[in-house]
Amino acid sequence: MTSADRGPLRPGLSPRAKILLPLGLLALTALTVHRFFFAEAPPGAPVEISGPTMGTWFTVRFDTTAMEAVDRAQLAAAIETRLDEVNDLMSTYDPDSELSRFNTSISTEPVVLSPLTIEVIEGARQISDATAGALDVTVAPLVEAWGFGAAGEPPVAPAADVLSELVERVGYQGLSVDAAAGTVTKARRELTVDLSAVAKGYAADRVADTLAALGFDRVLVEVGGELRAGAPKSDGSPWRIAIEQPDMAGRSIHQVVGVTREAVATSGDYRNVYELDGVLYTHLIDPRSGRPAQHSGASVTVIHPSGLMADGWATALAVLGVDQGIAIAEREGLAALFVTRLDETFQGHATPDFIARFGPLDNRN
Repeated sequence: MTSADRGPLRPGLSPRAKILLPLGLLALTALTVHRFFFAEAPPGAPVEISGPTMGTWFTVRFDTTAMEAVDRAQLAAAIETRLDEVNDLMSTYDPDSELSRFNTSISTEPVVLSPLTIEVIEGARQISDATAGALDVTVAPLVEAWGFGAAGEPPVAPAADVLSELVERVGYQGLSVDAAAGTVTKARRELTVDLSAVAKGYAADRVADTLAALGFDRVLVEVGGELRAGAPKSDGSPWRIAIEQPDMAGRSIHQVVGVTREAVATSGDYRNVYELDGVLYTHLIDPRSGRPAQHSGASVTVIHPSGLMADGWATALAVLGVDQGIAIAEREGLAALFVTRLDETFQGHATPDFIARFGPLDNRN
C-alpha cells in the first residue's frame, strides 16, 4: 500500500516506523543481519527483508518462498549498502552528509557533488520547470516555519512579513547545475536543498536496480511508502499495489493496480496535518505562495518507470490540486490518480493514461 507520509531523510525511526517495529518484532522470528529483519513467513508466503532506514521503514518482497541463508545475507548487505549510500549523500539530518555540507556552506562558487546527488537534483528540476515551481527542493525554510520540519516547533502560522521574507529566500532557480562538471552553484549563500520529496523514490530505484544486477529482478521494493516493482512474478502476474483511501479516520483501500518494472508513489494531505484556529493545515507547502496547499485534493498517486520521478510528480501534483494538476499530468502523459474529498465521500479523477492502463474508476467509495 502506498503512503502519504513524506518525511525527511534522518537517522532513527519515523512515528510510523516506531509503531511498526515493535509489532513486527512480535510477529517475526527475526534473523538479523546488520539492522535488517528476515521474515519467517508462513509456508508458501514470499520471502521479505525489512528494516528501518532514512527515518522510516523499508521492505523488499521477493517472488520466492524459499531462499538460502547465504543469499539472504548477501541481499541484505546489498540493500544496506544502497540505502546507506543515498542517506550518506542526501540526508539533511546527518551533518556529515554531502548535502548537509553543501547546505552549511556560504560559498556561491561551484561545489562538486556526487553524480547521484546531481541526478536527483536534476530530476526534481525537470518537475519544477514543468509545474512552475510546485515542487521546489529549496522549500525547507517554509516547511520549518509552518511547524512541519525537523525542529518540531509547535504549529503557529508565521506572520505575514516573516512569510514574505521566507518566500524570497527559497527558489529552485537559485541553483545552477553543471552536470558535465559535476557541480552545483548557489545564487544566494542562504539557499539550502532538501531532497526528501524525491529521495525515497530514488532509493527504491537504487535498491531494485542493485537486486536486478544480482539476479533478483522479481521483487517489490518499498521505501517509506514509495514503491518500485520489478519483473512480473513467476506466474506472469503483475505486482498488485493497493492505493490507500485518503481517510484521516482510518486506513482502507481506494483502488488496486497491477504494475511491473514501474514505481508507484502517493502524496496526500491526510497524515501529516494539524488544525489551527479552525483551519486544517497540511505539510504540503506551496513554494509559490509560501502557504500550505488549500484545495479539495486529498491525495495523488503517480505511476512512472522511475521512482525518483514518481515521487517528485506525486508531491508536485498534490500541491497543485486536481484542477491544475490533472491538466499538467495529462500534458505530460502521466498515469495519475487524483482523489478529492467531498464531505464524507471520496472521488477519483484519473488521467487518460491511468484509465487506459487500469480501466474506468469505481467511485462508490
